[in-house]
Amino acid sequence: MTSALHAAPFAHNLSAFADRPALITAAGTISYAELADRVGAMVRRLGARRRLVLLEGGNSVDAVVAYLGALAGNHPVLLVPPGGAGEALAAAYDPDVVIGPAGVDVRRAESAHDLHPDLALLLSTSGSTGSPKLVRLSHENLRANAESIAEYLGIRPDDRAATTLPMHYCYGLSVVNSHLLAGAALILTDLSVADAGFWELFRAARGTAFAGVPYTFDLLDRVGFAEMRLPHLRYVTQAGGRLAPERVARHAALGRRDGWRFFVMYGQTEATARMAYLPPELAESRPSAIGVPIPGGSFRIEAGTGELVYSGPNVMLGYAERPADLALGRTVEELRTGDLARLGDDGLYEIVGRRSRFVKILGLRIDPQQVEVLLDRHGVTAYCVGGTSGEDLVVAARGPVDPVLVRRLVTEGCGLPARAVRVHVLDELPRLPSGKPDHQAIRALAAPAAEPDPPRDLCRLFEDVLGTTGVTPDHSFVRLGGDSLSYVDMSLRLERVLGHLPPDWHTRPIRDLRPVERGRRSLETSVALRAVAIVLIVGTHATLFNVSGGAHLLLGMAGFNFGRFHLTTAGRTERLRHVAAGLGRVAVPSVAWIGAAIVLLGAYEWPSLLLLNSFLGPREGGTGWHFWFVEALVHILVVVTALLAVPAVDRLERRWPFGLPLGIMALGLVTRYDLFDLHPQHHLPSAVRIFWLFAIGWAAAKATTRWHRLVVTAAIAGTVPGYFGDPKREAVVVAGLVLLVWVASLPSTGAVNRIAAVLAGASLYIYLVHWQVYPRLDHHNALLAVVASLAAGIAYAALVTRVQRRLGRRGAAARRPSGGSGPSSPESRTTAGRTRWTWRPRRR
Repeated sequence: MTSALHAAPFAHNLSAFADRPALITAAGTISYAELADRVGAMVRRLGARRRLVLLEGGNSVDAVVAYLGALAGNHPVLLVPPGGAGEALAAAYDPDVVIGPAGVDVRRAESAHDLHPDLALLLSTSGSTGSPKLVRLSHENLRANAESIAEYLGIRPDDRAATTLPMHYCYGLSVVNSHLLAGAALILTDLSVADAGFWELFRAARGTAFAGVPYTFDLLDRVGFAEMRLPHLRYVTQAGGRLAPERVARHAALGRRDGWRFFVMYGQTEATARMAYLPPELAESRPSAIGVPIPGGSFRIEAGTGELVYSGPNVMLGYAERPADLALGRTVEELRTGDLARLGDDGLYEIVGRRSRFVKILGLRIDPQQVEVLLDRHGVTAYCVGGTSGEDLVVAARGPVDPVLVRRLVTEGCGLPARAVRVHVLDELPRLPSGKPDHQAIRALAAPAAEPDPPRDLCRLFEDVLGTTGVTPDHSFVRLGGDSLSYVDMSLRLERVLGHLPPDWHTRPIRDLRPVERGRRSLETSVALRAVAIVLIVGTHATLFNVSGGAHLLLGMAGFNFGRFHLTTAGRTERLRHVAAGLGRVAVPSVAWIGAAIVLLGAYEWPSLLLLNSFLGPREGGTGWHFWFVEALVHILVVVTALLAVPAVDRLERRWPFGLPLGIMALGLVTRYDLFDLHPQHHLPSAVRIFWLFAIGWAAAKATTRWHRLVVTAAIAGTVPGYFGDPKREAVVVAGLVLLVWVASLPSTGAVNRIAAVLAGASLYIYLVHWQVYPRLDHHNALLAVVASLAAGIAYAALVTRVQRRLGRRGAAARRPSGGSGPSSPESRTTAGRTRWTWRPRRR
């Protein structure tokens, strides 16, 4: 019989490390001596009679104490996720003791179960949370695996590892076991690595290590981990799924640059946690390998099948599928991993496929994992599973990505017809609490919907407004490259079809846009303000009234729309493409109109044509100043685009989406207040003097909390007054921007909505055109001059929109592979002359 006291030293030998820190939390530090006292109290609380303990394994001091106390008292632990996720397991296994946030609930004095002496821990198998199937682990399993991990990682007593993974997940639990075994400290937190508070705690605790699954490294890329200064970091570990080889090499190189080691590891719950690791010095040259067996373990590759088989003291006792199985001893001697592997000449093992995930679809044997790998080579992050019908492959791809492209890549790669590939583009891929793919949730995506998909004419409506082709229900307005110029037209036409639109309709997939019963009409504040601002501009210039400030209000709103439509979760390249396209939609029609005015009327000089009058035009006099607003907007967009093209700035914006525009605004205040007295000696272009206002609008778009909105409001109230020396003009700008910050929509009517939408959608073109219209009429009738200017601008907007849509369709047609017939065409996979993937599934 195995002695628990001898087998699990990390649970019973805590006092040996005396006053060294054991658990570091935001609330303070607990030493090993204090932890030993708390664990001892838990041992006494649970008593000497052996019972089955169900523990909600959150990353908390109480959970760690309960886990260690149960092990030290030789009580088998059924570890489940916190928050009620273990209710199904509790019902299936009827634990004697339940420990959760509410405390210790002793259900019976003696166990209702026959518990094998070696049984120490019960964990859900990977991907089966909620299933009654459990992995049975012994004290020897826990001890051996913790010792092996501590040995190859070189864990030292002065190490401090953050709990970046949940404790109920075997990988997260192995971090706890191995570091406590070595007398190292745990930085105990349930914060995500995407949370700034995590890194504050990690730095304050002088963290030396953290662990991650592939999704963790997605988050690290988003928060700019490569640029972080972490002076005490010694090693980073990765397991829980395949990390793309190029990302392995990149993080290994990053670690080499910054002085920490990157360990890629391979394991399964059935092996307690780890079976193999890739020595860090080989990660850059052999990033596709899983490495070598952990100390005390060994591999063999089964002849014929190529399946990887593991042996070692950390191999589980066996599975449990019902309470009676808790009495079983060892039922397996080695672990058949289910992975197909090969052994390289350098002695490193490499996984090449997965036996259990093969699916047969329409006679073809498909490996979903290989489909994921090949999509990854094309820059698409996706999870794939066989559908419930057995006749389709379900692909969940992380957006933004074109589902038509994904479907075509899959059909070309594995020979399936397009009708058998169901692509779903999601903002975030379904994952289990451990961060692993949730294959059941992905498979459920293909289940028949309770409601029918949106009608095809809704997709055609998007194609018509945005001048593109191949729109599917998985697309959204933002993913299709929509911007502020097309937003108004799109929202107006959608409202006619669907009724009331939700505020975030532009980010929702088309399939989620459903007809709703019409209620009270409302008008989005940004649309109303654009319509009012352009009328104020034209009316003031035509002397119908005198209410200035409309152009500066439009500039602030341009920043608002920039943050809203362009700074999405898309990748950096996709973002830059959208910003550049939006820039072109402003600059090209402007240059075209100014060029026509020069040729036909001789109205302007060449600096105006190049939108450089504020740099090269005359200081005073002339008509070049007419287009100062367009020039300022174009110049600001060019500079902001250049900034976001820098990877570090892109990462900074993703990590601090509200803070970055505030910082840019603060920088702009240098020229707003002319702190260096530059303007009298040097002619500062409009964009230099006014870009702080664009940044305020940008920050308003990213203000997601009440405090954010208060900060933006304070910035508006503190910087706009005094700028013009005209309180009335300043009041217009302040009122408009504050309304934009605090009020999402205004009460309206259908007629008002239609008029506002037309004016707002044509605001840029009205601004361009009115300079050539109102001077010819205002001396006759100011109202007529205003109406004629608005009508001419609306007509120019219609012309530009028609041309842009036609060019957009031609461009989409040119990008479409020759011979392809759309997303449902099986012939598209046989098009000649296209690059094809090199592997083919075998027919059976």
